[in-house]
Amino acid sequence: MRVRTTVDLPDDLLSEAKERAAREGRSLSDVVRDAVRSFARTATAERESVELPTFDGGGLQPGVDLDDSAALFDLMDRDS
Repeated sequence: MRVRTTVDLPDDLLSEAKERAAREGRSLSDVVRDAVRSFARTATAERESVELPTFDGGGLQPGVDLDDSAALFDLMDRDS
């Protein structure tokens, strides 16, 4: 299924897309379609996982509730 839509592009970007389409012997629609597909693939591609360093701090202090942000702020203020 194809849907026709209107997209506002800056003049310089439209000119670049038209030049590329002409240079490659393709339609402007094909160039824009490929650009949107490429963007969508990149945006949804799985990112490489990142290993975060951890330190052995002995766990939580007694009475610390990670779901109680106000209590955590109080605890941090008290320790500083």
